[in-house]
Amino acid sequence: MGSLKAFGAAAALLAMGATTATAQEESTNQVAAKTAWSVFEDADPKECWAVSSPTETVNTKDGRVVAVRRGDILLMTFFRPGAGVQGQITFTGGYPFAGGSTVNVNIGGTEFEMFTEGEWAWPASAADDAKIIAAMKRGADAVLTARSGRGTVTKDTFSLLGYTAALEEAEKRCQ
Repeated sequence: MGSLKAFGAAAALLAMGATTATAQEESTNQVAAKTAWSVFEDADPKECWAVSSPTETVNTKDGRVVAVRRGDILLMTFFRPGAGVQGQITFTGGYPFAGGSTVNVNIGGTEFEMFTEGEWAWPASAADDAKIIAAMKRGADAVLTARSGRGTVTKDTFSLLGYTAALEEAEKRCQ
């Protein structure tokens, strides 16, 4: 989880559309750890998030498993009261997604779609965020499948053990 500390604030700021200069700041503001999930809090602007790294990653190209270099792979849920954000799901796959592609999220057999831009993916609406969050609270794992700009298909599995506790902690800190 060490890389989560280094990239927590940068990830949060990028996901919220901050400037590059601000996004380079790193967060050491981890305030809790809930099994597979960590909680971070920043004060200016006020934002809190639950974040996890995958427990398993499989990369394939043309149906064959391949080794690829990827940056940090993170699944997050944000709260930013000043911007009216109350539970936004964000995913970064550690590479630029293929243009116009989507990320498939599978939680216990229920599938959701996230839209991509650069290295980031989000659900289309706050209602979709709420549906994914509800599924994540009930599920054991979330499997995110995406395609890179180079045509590699990635399949990242995130444990949801501790997600509900981390989510509640982040939400409580950003009320």
